[in-house]
Amino acid sequence: MQNQSFTFEISLSVLNHLGRNLYRSFTTVLGEAISNSWDADAKKVFIYIDKDNNSLLIKDDGEGMNSTDFQEKFLKIGYSKRKNGTTHSELGRPYIGRKGIGKLALLSCAEKVHIISKKKDSDYVGGVIDNSGLDGAIQSDLKPSEYPLEKINLEIYGEKIKNHISGTIIYFENIKEGIRNSLDYLRRVVALYFRFALIDDSFNIFINDEGVTLNDLKDLTDNTEFLWNINNFDDPFVKRKMKYLKEPEKYVTVDAKVEGFIASVTKPRHLKITADDEKVSIDLFVNGRLRDKNILRHIPTDRLASDYLYGQIHINSLDDNKDRFTSSREGIVEGDPLFLDLLSKLKPLLSKILDDWDKFRLKNREDGDSENVRLTRKERSSRGLFNAISEEYGNDVNSEIDEESKDDNSSKERNNYDLIKQKIHNSISELQNDAEYNFTSYAECFISENLVRKHIEENNIQLSKEAKIEVDKWKHVEAKAKSNGNISIEIRRFSNDSKYLDMGNLANLVDKGDQAGAACLSRDAREYKPIRDAVMHTCLLTDEAKTKLTSVHNNIKWRIINLLIVQD
Repeated sequence: MQNQSFTFEISLSVLNHLGRNLYRSFTTVLGEAISNSWDADAKKVFIYIDKDNNSLLIKDDGEGMNSTDFQEKFLKIGYSKRKNGTTHSELGRPYIGRKGIGKLALLSCAEKVHIISKKKDSDYVGGVIDNSGLDGAIQSDLKPSEYPLEKINLEIYGEKIKNHISGTIIYFENIKEGIRNSLDYLRRVVALYFRFALIDDSFNIFINDEGVTLNDLKDLTDNTEFLWNINNFDDPFVKRKMKYLKEPEKYVTVDAKVEGFIASVTKPRHLKITADDEKVSIDLFVNGRLRDKNILRHIPTDRLASDYLYGQIHINSLDDNKDRFTSSREGIVEGDPLFLDLLSKLKPLLSKILDDWDKFRLKNREDGDSENVRLTRKERSSRGLFNAISEEYGNDVNSEIDEESKDDNSSKERNNYDLIKQKIHNSISELQNDAEYNFTSYAECFISENLVRKHIEENNIQLSKEAKIEVDKWKHVEAKAKSNGNISIEIRRFSNDSKYLDMGNLANLVDKGDQAGAACLSRDAREYKPIRDAVMHTCLLTDEAKTKLTSVHNNIKWRIINLLIVQD
């Protein structure tokens, strides 16, 4: 172990003004440490979280540092690995770090930060930053040379330095704001936002000795139903984990150096990664690192589908000789022209995806986007009713089959039950278009006939002899049916005789027309009756019958409206 003094390579007051509290979240600290390990060509990063003792230890097996590196690179705030135009590590990894101020996240998040590092076949070098002492040094306006880091003590690392050939270990003693996140949450965040841990087999992250993998995102991927692949994006997250897509992966193109994917989940709640409002979103990545969360805020939309979307947009061209990122490294500089140009190309793509989403949802018997004009409001409402009923019916059938088959161990029997489920699903699907039309027709009939009844009652219109005969007939039919069914309760809410009359008989009472056969409500009702009766008996109509029913109902609707207007 080398026992020499190290100091910051920057004025302590400037260090403070740069923002020692620039990085606000614990996950940001993890991200900075993981990024440094990536840049150092580490193969493994071990993160040890001790919530009971409010401590964190991060260890990697990267190239490590000697005393010169530690003093002139790590402690030199603003030192950039990209000096002299270098953009990649020795292993060819694109550098994540840029300005050299990201280490502020590491150096200020705990009361004490212990840092040791070593190159292969050399001793550890490092120091301890006591942030309470650093605060005092800043207040006293000390020079960097007047505030040396404390000496390292290898004993606090225990077994963590055993068989450590090269790399860096940082121990955070007493995290300032505490470690409030669960380990499951942190694993999901690392899997989501530090993507290079998942796409490069030579780089692996472990949290408390358990590897972070795509399985940490299982809840998200299992509830993903549609996916759009942008510019043929090749990614293990997309290729290996989207098992339950309801539509084939759709490939879309953008005329720009952009790639990635946008996906949608079954319910917006599936995007939540914590119990609060933090959600997975469509995020911007540059060279594998998260650079801007929720880029939809740059492309505002009030379309419903946006609440279901998440994804990754990778724009590596943003990492050029111009620094386009904010000092916090958590966003793009406002108004950056290259980013604005790329957004302008993504906007029509997003519009297309939102439209696809509506089509896919409707196809799979789910609620779509009510603002999309593809369907009228009436058509969407009817479809929504069909979806709700068919889903409930399908679930009940599935439960019944599952109950019967739970003790069947034969794969042949299970396959038979699967075939039954699929047959029922297909049968329900075949009814969709007709059911939606019939639901609408029933609602139209219900409203029209009851409006005419109300008009008759409010104007004390007396029933004709023919109408009374019809009422008596249907009262007799009802009495006989109740007797056969052993039913003693009242069925109709009101006992008014007009409740027993259909549109034909009702129309004769209010708009019978003249003997010359002029257009009237009664005449429309005669055309309406045979098809209306077929609908009421849940028959499936021909296309010609649907056209006729729609036309006649429109006539009836406007005649009733005019009838009520004249009445007033």
